[in-house]
Amino acid sequence: MNNLANNILLKTYINSLLFALIFIFSNILIAQETKFNNGKSYVIEDITVTGNTSFSSQTVITYSGLKKGQTVVIPGEKVSNAIKKLWNSNLFSSIDIYLTKAEDGKAFLEINLIDLPELNNVTIEGIKKSKKEILIKENKLDKGAKVTENLITTTRNYLTNKYKKEGYLNSKVTVNTSEVTNDSIEKSRVNMLVYIDKGEKVKIDKIVFNGNEKLSDKKLRKAMKNTKQKNPIRILKRSKYIRNDFKEDLVSIIDKYKENGYRDARIISDTIIKKDDKTITLNINLEEGEQYKFGKITFVGNSVYTDQQLHSVLRIKEGATYNGVELRKRIADDSKPDAVDLTNMYQDTGYLFSTINPVEVSADGNVIDMEIRISEGKPAYFNNVTVKGNDKTNDHVIYRELRTKPGQLYRKSNVIRTVRELGQLGFFDAQQITPDFKNFNPNEGTVDMEYSVVERGASQIELQGGYGGGGFIGTLGLSFNNFSIKDIFKKEAYKPIPSGDGQKLALRLQASRFFQTYSFSFSEPWLGGKRPVQLSTSLSHTKQFLYDPVSRNADKDRRFNITGISVGLAKRLSVPDDYFTLSQSVSFQHYDLKNYNTGLFTFGNGYSNNLSYTVGLSRSNTYTDPIYPTGGSSFSISAKMSFPYSLFNNVDYKALKEERESLDPRDTDDFTRIGEIDQERYNWLEFYKVKFKGDWYTKIVENLIIKSGVEFGFLGAYNNDRGIIPFERFFIGGDGLGNYSLDGREVIQLRGYPNQSLSSQDGGTIYNKFSLELRYPITLGAQAKIYALGFLEGGASFDNFRDYNPFDISRSAGLGIRIFMPAFGLLGIDFGHGFDALPGQTMKNGWETHFIIGQQF
Repeated sequence: MNNLANNILLKTYINSLLFALIFIFSNILIAQETKFNNGKSYVIEDITVTGNTSFSSQTVITYSGLKKGQTVVIPGEKVSNAIKKLWNSNLFSSIDIYLTKAEDGKAFLEINLIDLPELNNVTIEGIKKSKKEILIKENKLDKGAKVTENLITTTRNYLTNKYKKEGYLNSKVTVNTSEVTNDSIEKSRVNMLVYIDKGEKVKIDKIVFNGNEKLSDKKLRKAMKNTKQKNPIRILKRSKYIRNDFKEDLVSIIDKYKENGYRDARIISDTIIKKDDKTITLNINLEEGEQYKFGKITFVGNSVYTDQQLHSVLRIKEGATYNGVELRKRIADDSKPDAVDLTNMYQDTGYLFSTINPVEVSADGNVIDMEIRISEGKPAYFNNVTVKGNDKTNDHVIYRELRTKPGQLYRKSNVIRTVRELGQLGFFDAQQITPDFKNFNPNEGTVDMEYSVVERGASQIELQGGYGGGGFIGTLGLSFNNFSIKDIFKKEAYKPIPSGDGQKLALRLQASRFFQTYSFSFSEPWLGGKRPVQLSTSLSHTKQFLYDPVSRNADKDRRFNITGISVGLAKRLSVPDDYFTLSQSVSFQHYDLKNYNTGLFTFGNGYSNNLSYTVGLSRSNTYTDPIYPTGGSSFSISAKMSFPYSLFNNVDYKALKEERESLDPRDTDDFTRIGEIDQERYNWLEFYKVKFKGDWYTKIVENLIIKSGVEFGFLGAYNNDRGIIPFERFFIGGDGLGNYSLDGREVIQLRGYPNQSLSSQDGGTIYNKFSLELRYPITLGAQAKIYALGFLEGGASFDNFRDYNPFDISRSAGLGIRIFMPAFGLLGIDFGHGFDALPGQTMKNGWETHFIIGQQF
């Protein structure tokens, strides 16, 4: 009985509702003076357009689809369609079609319209000025846009959700419009005011887990890398709630379970509980499931590699705790392009078209038997290899660096190496080098490869003036790192300089009252164009004058000149691997002194010649970007040596040494004789010099990099009676720049101390340095690369090997920033704190500011 009554009531309600809808719809079609006759056919005699609209009558009538002479049924489908079309234009706020007159089967229609208002100005309050233009663009709030209710609602919802995703759960957005008054334009226009109240970011008071028995709350919270609960001692990660980060961390929780064998673990629900306006609690309900172990793992479909070879890469034994995350990585580790996994194993031997899928075939007793099903496919060979984007650099400069050639077997490692080599050239933005696969053909076993590069400025100009070294210093430096010497006499090649052949040409002039320096260098990286043998040449001349305390100017009669020339060859090796380079060079320097008596040079009038041979072995496999390496290492060891003249020149250096030790430098005649003896000892420099430097780059997370380094140098003598030469010595401390000392010294950077302050007046003959630097990029764009750094370092120099103690070092720490712009090179500033006292002092050195020009380390 009750069901029957309910059905009667329901039918009555539906019939009433239908009657009401029919009544409302009928009234919409009633004209102001004449009612529509139901379903009567008319021929349109005339159509007029009225209302508040800026569109012409002809435009409106044409767009509506109605036209004079057309037969229509009123009310009917054609009139309804006209109304729909006009609404769909999103141009009007009101649309009515009236039958104003009907006689003799002819209809006179009126289309009454009111235009939507257009947007005049948008004012956004509550956020930084720099963010406003971005929000206007994202919400399409351009001047002239039609202001609909949908636009207002969409804008408000978009901004509210945007800030909630960023952790502002209490954000409020209001959108108000006001009509533009006293407007000479006839169109209806409105101004929009958007007020954003982000509030404070909501912090997470607690993260509560329910249902976890196998893994502790602490382990699960640790698995959440981005979402942390409040902890007063945490510095690097703050406890702000960001929705996207939280969703990623929920996946990380499940991955943590999979790493521990709980493959069926799942999150049943996650809930946000609002504690107050500033804090929330996250409740995460879990279902852990049972722990599984690996059973038998068999390979199916493999013919290229044996089961034993595949097991040696998979490295998962029967009986081990099931780890779904690690299994996925051992098959294909997407986070490391050169990872040791099964996919790379196949792809590095040409099997680009291979597929590897793990399949669970049994899970009895919580023991999972796996089949690794492999479809090897055909080996892939490169068909066409092309490069695009090199507007300046000539093709042959790029193609000689490619490790992927047409007809060559595909190897993934060769693709990765090619990207690195192109980045190391320095002619392209290393962040935008992209290898693109084209025209896969598994049936033929071929693939095309296209490398996309973006040119960056390879030339640098240094034009500056400043005060230092006792006076004004002017510098003009030009460095062309992608030069083409063969086009130097071609007028059309100057755009603005001949470029594209990968050669390097540098000119530098620097002058002040107290010194002048001129240098020229040129290098060809592929001598002859067929092999990676680099030819380097350089020519330099420097002058330095002593300070005259009377005139407070440079004393041009007391000067020290150095003229030098060097020629070198560097060859890329193939053994032990082709990251090694063997370099050799011969150099000659002529030192000319006139009345240049200092503590270092006891012969103020005279000369020295330095003819030396340098051999070095280096290895560098740093990743892609030479400005900001993200991995790999580089090291170099070199030996510089002169000819052992004392074995053949029949000079009794022991007697000279004994005579020198018997003389008193305070006596004028003895001092003159000491200078003569030193001139004899150093007319041709005799020495050997060994140096080592190593740097390692380790990625911590994303682009956060640790660079660790060690350096060592030793200057020795073949003949102890002849002694260690006064040139080529090590001066440690400061920014690592020459500080305008042009006497052949080698300056070693150690921040936190004044320049060259940690060595004796004559310089050290042995030094070591240790450094640790944490780097994080602010931007790695093509126009500028900027990164911040923090450093710890220590080092010291010693006058002889007997005093050498590698642990007796001066320590420092600090912060800095580096800016690299292609046109100006690397610039930076460091603030270093020296924890130890300078030689001869008792108080720690404290803070020093260092300005860095060029790559110092």
